[in-house]
Amino acid sequence: MKAFKVVSASGDALEGLGRQIGFYGRAYGLAPLTFTRYKREIVRQLAAVSFGTGGLALVGGTAVIVAFMTASTGVEVAIQGYTALNNVGVEVLTGFVSAYVNTRIAAPAIAAVALVATVGAGITAELGARRISEEIDALEVMAVPPVPFLVTTRIIAGLIAITPLYAISLFVSYGMTKLTSVVFYGLSSGSYDHYFSTFLVPGDIVNSYLQVLAMSVVIVSIHCYYGFHAAGGPAGVGRAVGSSVRLSLVLVLFTLFALTLVLYGNSDSLHISR
Repeated sequence: MKAFKVVSASGDALEGLGRQIGFYGRAYGLAPLTFTRYKREIVRQLAAVSFGTGGLALVGGTAVIVAFMTASTGVEVAIQGYTALNNVGVEVLTGFVSAYVNTRIAAPAIAAVALVATVGAGITAELGARRISEEIDALEVMAVPPVPFLVTTRIIAGLIAITPLYAISLFVSYGMTKLTSVVFYGLSSGSYDHYFSTFLVPGDIVNSYLQVLAMSVVIVSIHCYYGFHAAGGPAGVGRAVGSSVRLSLVLVLFTLFALTLVLYGNSDSLHISR
């Protein structure tokens, strides 16, 4: 009996995975149609992703939330980096820590988490509300295909918006690490800038952007799926938001781990020697 339940649960999980993959393939495949027919909706979703809607817009939108979270990360990188290096008398290398850790790990990870908490959760809640109020069914009745109009437009908007959002977050993390190191710990600004510029590899910035771009695709896709298929009234929308946030956080960290291995696993751009 237990074996039957395990097999049944495995079959249900595989079926759900197949439905998700089919949904994503359909949404991505309709991108050319979406660019042709729904340009205005893409622009509207781009504004919603960048600046938020409702209460989120009152505090400056997604851009401010992402900048604030990465700023906090920059401060933490400075504190941990300076403390660890000061123990061995090489605190002047804090600029190296900023160039290395912020670019490769900290800024991409925190920016992705901020996107999950703001953009992702908002997308699931909005699409879920449309589903339970039968707005999506109404679109089908009016011969408006809901997947390209509601889903693909949000995926495209997320891919476009991530470029300025991540640029802001990366520069803010760099700036806050330097501010903390120079102002609060008294490091020389010239020495900090020297080691920062010496160890900052331009290719790492490109790789960091590619990491965030891939994670943004994962985030928007998952949240669109759960919002589009929400059921069970307002409580069902809440469950969909919780499930999508949980799954996207896990897959974002897995994506970051996999891409870090691929992009930096055989990297020889950094050499430290006596």
